[in-house]
Amino acid sequence: MRGSSAWPIVVPMKRILILGGTTEARQLAGKLAARADLAITLSLAGRTENPVTQGVPTRVGGFGGAEGLAAYFGEAGMHLLIDATHPYAGRISANAAQAARNTGVPIIALRRPGWESVRGDRWIPVDNVAGAVEALGASPRRVFLALGRQEVAAFEAAPQHHYLIRSVEPVEPRLAVHDATYLLARGPFREADERTLLESHSIDTVVSKNSGGEATYGKIAAARALGIEVIVIRRPTLPDVPSAETVEALAAMVDHFLEPDAERGV
Repeated sequence: MRGSSAWPIVVPMKRILILGGTTEARQLAGKLAARADLAITLSLAGRTENPVTQGVPTRVGGFGGAEGLAAYFGEAGMHLLIDATHPYAGRISANAAQAARNTGVPIIALRRPGWESVRGDRWIPVDNVAGAVEALGASPRRVFLALGRQEVAAFEAAPQHHYLIRSVEPVEPRLAVHDATYLLARGPFREADERTLLESHSIDTVVSKNSGGEATYGKIAAARALGIEVIVIRRPTLPDVPSAETVEALAAMVDHFLEPDAERGV
């Protein structure tokens, strides 16, 4: 039997940078990493000191704005940028879009749909955290702050309320308010457990971002069942880039955006 003298065909790997920090980003990274023709790097902002294991090569920390991110593209030889950050990471998304424009590196985004108010909800929509503080009013309330630990300091401006503050990592320094309870927990959170939490702390107001997804919707459903007001912080305006709402749909878009520019009609 004659042996073959042909060299094995080596297919150049395409390098993809995923800006993460969400469950979907981790799922997408794992899905794409299973492909032998792709080299995936997942970037985390570093706000969480002990993030969940990501399962792919991970970079932690900022890039230095749009210019720093653009420089990284060149250094690492990136072929595609995927913005899979949290819906409220507006500055990161803006920097990503700007860096993509400046370098010509294609960008696509995972845009998780927001929650929609349904019958029975008592939502008070506001534009930002400062608006949420104002919406609480002057009379003391028992407030569940379901926000990131970076945002809760703003509520020091309204120290008359009792606050139940839940975060993945400790809030340091603690708020300069008269009455606050701190709870460390990582989602997902079931509706039944959220209802128990709200009832046991006699909560009458929830402050929440419109994060979307199922993992943290339990508090919204629980508040509806209990007739509790929810101050909902609207989402920021994000850059207009090609996007999908699910991990599966975004993964299906990848090959198209890895094609040579001429084939994409760019």
